Amino acid sequence: MKLVVALAMLAAARGQSVRFETTAGDFTIEVHRDWAPKGADRFLELVRDQYYDDSRFFRVVAGKWAQFGIAGDPVVAQKWRDKTIPDDPVKQSNKRDYVSFAFTKPGTRSTQIFINLADNIDLDEQGFAPFGKVIEGMDVVDRIFSGYGEASGGGMRAGKQDQLFEQGNAYLDAEFPELDAIIQAVLLPVASTAMVPGGDRIEARR
Repeated sequence: MKLVVALAMLAAARGQSVRFETTAGDFTIEVHRDWAPKGADRFLELVRDQYYDDSRFFRVVAGKWAQFGIAGDPVVAQKWRDKTIPDDPVKQSNKRDYVSFAFTKPGTRSTQIFINLADNIDLDEQGFAPFGKVIEGMDVVDRIFSGYGEASGGGMRAGKQDQLFEQGNAYLDAEFPELDAIIQAVLLPVASTAMVPGGDRIEARR
């Protein structure tokens, strides 16, 4: 019995999911620690800290990616900006639906992530390691406003994000009022069932 419960708990730990409630609708990201443990752990840490709540999708390029991860409160954004994590090896490809951290050079992943809107497999050899994928609501992700493209902050490598960190939502809302926003990111409970001798089922929640 102890073994079955332990297996059920292990299964429960594998598929932690996060629901993003946004102004475009809701979508859910399933996190896979076996793909990229350092990235997965940082993402879940930020969700638990409510870092992404009330922030903007500031870099959305139709047919390429939707990027977010600079807190709307500049005090919070600057606090986390340089809290980098080591790299993960790339075990999955940057296909449509898959989610990775953005970075400028090795060892600079911190808070910004992007959802692939198409197969961007050229990013694999550059070291972008997916840690999860969108399992529900990809149609919502496709609807996220993309009219500003790279103009409303751009990528980390472009070096044009200082105003986002210094002024936060006040700057983005004034200059780019049509950007979609994350209302909140919610960590979902994980349920897993396992069969025990005699046909009984055990459910584990976390």
